[in-house]
Amino acid sequence: MTTHAATSVGVPAEVGRARGPRRTRGRSDGRRQPVGTVHPLAWWAWALGVAVALTRTTNPLVVAGLLGAVVLVVLARRGDTPWARAFGAYLVLGVVVVLVRVGFYVLVGLDDASPVVVHLPAVALPEWVASVELLGPVHAAGLLGAAYGGLRLAALIVCFGAANALANPKRALRSLPASLHHLGTAVVIAVTVTPQLVGAVRRVRRAQRLRGLDARGPRAAVARLVPVLQDALDHALVLAASMDSRGYARSARPGGDPWVGAALVVALLAGLLGTYGLLDATTPGWLGPALLGLGALAAVAASLVAGRRVHRTRYRPDPWRRHETALAACGVLAAVCTAAAAALDPVGMSDALSPLRWPELPPLGVVATLLAVVPAVLGPGRAR
Repeated sequence: MTTHAATSVGVPAEVGRARGPRRTRGRSDGRRQPVGTVHPLAWWAWALGVAVALTRTTNPLVVAGLLGAVVLVVLARRGDTPWARAFGAYLVLGVVVVLVRVGFYVLVGLDDASPVVVHLPAVALPEWVASVELLGPVHAAGLLGAAYGGLRLAALIVCFGAANALANPKRALRSLPASLHHLGTAVVIAVTVTPQLVGAVRRVRRAQRLRGLDARGPRAAVARLVPVLQDALDHALVLAASMDSRGYARSARPGGDPWVGAALVVALLAGLLGTYGLLDATTPGWLGPALLGLGALAAVAASLVAGRRVHRTRYRPDPWRRHETALAACGVLAAVCTAAAAALDPVGMSDALSPLRWPELPPLGVVATLLAVVPAVLGPGRAR
C-alpha cells in the first residue's frame, strides 16, 4: 500500500521504500536502540576503571601508556556531538596542569640531593617568609617529580573528559537510579551549558555576518556578549520547560523521609572513618574496609528508600548487552592489574626518583594499558 501511494503521486517506489524505519538492533519488545550506540554507563565504568588504575601507580611510563590508551579510544569511538567535540578542551587543560605544576616547582622548589639542572638567580623575601626562597637551583629529581605529578593529574582529567565525550549525558540521565534523578538532572544541565554557549556564539556570529557585521576585537566581543547570553538563556528555559512537562524533579510524595537523611549521615561518617582507617597504619587492618563496607550498605539502603519517592517511565530504555559488559570489564581489569602490580612490585610501579634512575615498565602495567585500549575496537561503531 505504501509503494502504491508513493507511485500514485509521482514519487518513485525506491524513494518510498527508502523512508522506512531506522535499522535497529536489540530485542523486539520495544527495548531497541540504533546500531552503533553504546550504553552511556558502560563508558563511565571504563573511564572510572582507568582513573582508579592511574591512582595506583606513579610510574610515568604506565601513566603515559594509560593516557595514550584513553586518547586513542576517544579518537576511534567519539561521534559528531557537542560534548564529543569538547574533548580537545580537556587535553588543553591537561597540558596547562602539567605546565603549572612544573612552573610552580621552578618558582618555589625544594632542595634535594639530586643533580642541579639549571641555576636560577634566587630572589630574597622578607624575614617573615625566610624559609621560602623563590627560584634558585632547579634539581633533576624535583623537576621530574613535578612533571610526573602533573602528568598523572592531567591523565585523570582526560579520563573524565573521555567519559563526557563518549557518553551521551541525556541518555546517561535516563539510566541513573531513581534516587539520583534530581542530582542527575542538575548535572546534565550543567554539562550541556558549555556546548550551548559555544553553539550560541556560532549562531550569533553567523547572524551578524548575514547582516554585514563582521567586526572583530574586544569591542565586537563585548557587543556579542548580550545576544549570546540571551540565546543561551532561551535554550535553558526551553530545556527546563521541556523537562518539567515530562515530570522531571517531581516526587510521588511531598516532603522527605527522615530515614534517608540519617542513612546518608551514617554513610558519610563511615566512609570518612574508613578512609582514615586505611591511611593510618596504627589502626587495625580490618577496621577501614569494614567501615567502608558499612557506609556503602547505608548509602545503597538510602538510595533504595529515596528512589520510591520518584516515579518515572522510560521510553525505549538502553539495554545492557554483552559488549557493554566487556567494555566495562576492560576498565575494571585495568584497575585490578595496576593494583596487583603495585602490591607485587611497588618499586617498579613507583616514579624512580629516590634514587634517581630510569623508570621500569612492569609487565602488568603493559597489560593494563592493553586492556584500556581494547574499547577502541570493541563493539559497534562510533558513539552517538
